[in-house]
Amino acid sequence: MRLNAKSQPILLIFRDLRDFSCTRSKKNYQIIDPLLSEILCADRLRTSLRLVTGWPSVTVSAVKERWNLWLPVTMMVVFAITRWPTLMPSNFSAAYAIAFCAGVYFPPRLRWVLPLGTLFVMDLVLNVFYYGAAPWDPYIVTKLATFAAIIWLGTKFNARSNWLVLLGGGILGAFVFYLLTNIASWVFDPGYPKTLSGLIQALTTGLPGYPPTWMFFKNTLLSGGLFTGLFCGAMKASEAVEKVEEEEPAEEAAGEPLPEEA
Repeated sequence: MRLNAKSQPILLIFRDLRDFSCTRSKKNYQIIDPLLSEILCADRLRTSLRLVTGWPSVTVSAVKERWNLWLPVTMMVVFAITRWPTLMPSNFSAAYAIAFCAGVYFPPRLRWVLPLGTLFVMDLVLNVFYYGAAPWDPYIVTKLATFAAIIWLGTKFNARSNWLVLLGGGILGAFVFYLLTNIASWVFDPGYPKTLSGLIQALTTGLPGYPPTWMFFKNTLLSGGLFTGLFCGAMKASEAVEKVEEEEPAEEAAGEPLPEEA
């Protein structure tokens, strides 16, 4: 590991500490066993380095920075893949869970730019290269607004919340998607009468000749719960590992006996 300029004066002090500690250790223990004296010297060297420089915490911090960078990118790749038609059953997607988790875990700016930007680009690509339609259609605005609502919902939850609470939030986000998109279909699709019965039809049976809307609702809830559980479970597991890594050096340092005076 390369050290910054602030660490160099610390190493000069540490070198003197090392020489003093090792010399005394060898004097005290080399009578018993030369190998034992070398082991004790190395152990004191490691402990002093931990106490003076705080290297274990720096390592954990570096891991956190990399995780915070790669987590959003990885989730956006999954987001884009599961948006591709025929790859999964209709409305069975990780998109709802990722939008919710973005609101929970992502930094303030990324939580809006990455999911909505990925959704916008994917819709343009699908319209042009898959459906052979115009790049832009009004339904894109509806989906962007719907996913923005799910992200906003995620911001109302805390990353430290219980896993079951976060799971419930992800399922609620999937329900928000189903509700808003089908209301939009009822408003803009001329096949639905603009009455209460037409709204109920849009939310339950859908239009004749198409699968009933409640089947999409089932897939939306199942995928929202499944992927939210997986993502939040992975985050909880990584937080537990980081906590253990941060506590172990402190416990070792606390249990290390103070050197005796010569």
